[in-house]
Amino acid sequence: MPRLFTGLEIPPDVGFALSLKRGGLTGARWIDPENYHITLRFIGDVDGNTADEVVDSLERLSNSLQFSLRLTHLGTFGGDKPRALYAGVEPSEALNRLQAAQERMLQRVGLPPEGRKFVPHVSLARLRGTSAEDVARFMAEAARFEPLSFVPVRFVLFSSRDSVGGGPYLVEQSYPLAA
Repeated sequence: MPRLFTGLEIPPDVGFALSLKRGGLTGARWIDPENYHITLRFIGDVDGNTADEVVDSLERLSNSLQFSLRLTHLGTFGGDKPRALYAGVEPSEALNRLQAAQERMLQRVGLPPEGRKFVPHVSLARLRGTSAEDVARFMAEAARFEPLSFVPVRFVLFSSRDSVGGGPYLVEQSYPLAA
């Protein structure tokens, strides 16, 4: 059974700029830049028939309007017990519409609704045993976050093997965004 999710790839130049933030945080397991992405919808483990239905249904969203995205800040998930460091995406109505369209399409295939609120981000590191104080110090020392902009050219259906997280991810299918 493949473990699937949809997302946007991060261009190599933006990935390189993000990778410069790596290092200096105790308990961080840094994600390799080639695995940076913005998750649109986690699908999970599905059987082959469902995977085929997902591929076909996402095809209907191909050639959605193209848009620009900006990564504007560092953030964490987990509050007092941080579990991930990420680069946050500036609010984007076009991105929200694409994600909502995928959510509706995947529910029509029979997948349960996504239980988590959509918070677009690029995961940079998984954290274990890292204190909130260490993360705050790291973010202060990382200095000002220079915004990084890019135009996604496609969204993709990724697969991953059951692991601790952070890749490797395989592009199973790609869907162009309109020029």
